[in-house]
Amino acid sequence: MISTMAQRKQIKVWAILFWLIVWQIISMMIAKSYIIASPMTVIQTLLQLVVHFDFWLRILFSLCKIALGFFIALLLGILLAMLAHRFTMVKDVLTPFLFFVKSVPVASFIIVLLLWVSTKNLSMITAALIVFPIIYENVLEGIIQTNPQMLEVAKVFEITKVNQVRYIYASYVLPYLKAGCRIGLGLAFKAGIASEVIGLPKLSIGEKLFDAKIFLATNELFAWTIVIVIVSILFEKIFMYLFQQLECWLKGEFVWIK
Repeated sequence: MISTMAQRKQIKVWAILFWLIVWQIISMMIAKSYIIASPMTVIQTLLQLVVHFDFWLRILFSLCKIALGFFIALLLGILLAMLAHRFTMVKDVLTPFLFFVKSVPVASFIIVLLLWVSTKNLSMITAALIVFPIIYENVLEGIIQTNPQMLEVAKVFEITKVNQVRYIYASYVLPYLKAGCRIGLGLAFKAGIASEVIGLPKLSIGEKLFDAKIFLATNELFAWTIVIVIVSILFEKIFMYLFQQLECWLKGEFVWIK
């Protein structure tokens, strides 16, 4: 499977320009901005939005909630994967829950959660629920794939548990965890924004998307969609950069990666 980051690196500038031209031609053929706004109209709308404090406040609100949900899933996924490997009962208890989470549509989750939690925390919980199974299963698989002979050698030489985790488990688990994080980051933003569109928390990006749809403001709808994509990509790049730093530190090769 080609990773999300690898796919982005393969995107050519000319390909982006091609689809922008196609977008422009379609908008000219339809000639109805409330159905499909032109690229220039969307860019102009985006430039008008960035000068308002409300624009940045909404980005901060949605980003913080979704990021917090992702980190909660990351922490719980790692801890419970470790417990599941150590205690079979934990794995057995979590298996039906994971099957349920992966099988139920996101929209159903959001509607049910609306009965129990406030709308301002809806995107955080939704993101955590969607990302948790990915992190948990990837970390557990990484632990399972750890070479048992290496662990036996560590016991013979009385290597501490901390160093076993750092120098043995980490080398096997981190590639699985990295793959899970890359997938989970994209899903976190998709699920989080979807929950905002349904729950309509105040000062969220999802609220503006819903308003744009209600008032047929296609230019704003596209502009906010572009914002979501940009924020998602930037957050992923920052997180994966820090992840690489952690990976180098665990290997004793800590350097600032350019």
